[in-house]
Amino acid sequence: MTAQSIEEIIFVNAQRFVLPGRHSWQQFKAIQALMAEVPGVRVSCLDGCVELMTIGEDHEIIKTIIGLLLGLYFLERRIEFIPVGSATRESEVKGTSFEPDQSYYIGERKEHPDLAIEVAFTSGNTKKLEKYKRLKIAEVWFWENNKLSIHYFRGEDYEPISRSEFLPDLDLDLLVSCVLMPSQLEAMTQFLSCIRQQER
Repeated sequence: MTAQSIEEIIFVNAQRFVLPGRHSWQQFKAIQALMAEVPGVRVSCLDGCVELMTIGEDHEIIKTIIGLLLGLYFLERRIEFIPVGSATRESEVKGTSFEPDQSYYIGERKEHPDLAIEVAFTSGNTKKLEKYKRLKIAEVWFWENNKLSIHYFRGEDYEPISRSEFLPDLDLDLLVSCVLMPSQLEAMTQFLSCIRQQER
């Protein structure tokens, strides 16, 4: 079966699809290699459960504007960071492989990013936290239904928090309102202006 035929079968009126059955790591890597030929499709795995997801324009717009606004924030607050985008995070031993929508090292590079962001257009996406938990990624943001929720890894699990542990002075309401603006130029201008006013 070709990657094109898989795409035709799976992604008709669907954004995400879970392959039936459980798959070995070697089978998952073969599926991952095959789907690399299909543009706009991500493949993730957790304990042999393989999920495929299409990436649409709305998803990319929100992901990108969040990244642009955070870049402005880092610049204005002089916060050292390393953006690593959707670089694959995986561990065969821990049975997981996935791609965040955005991810960052705060300060210096470490084994895994400090902060990851997921833009979700389907329900129940906080279940994805199990993948992050396996790698102990400290902070995960979920954008879902035009809202932002933050989860911080503390002890053995994630807990919801109201402010970022890494960016405690970031006004999340401001961030959300700017992401929702129809003009990205206006969003960036207003966001930057509000940050500078807060510094006075």
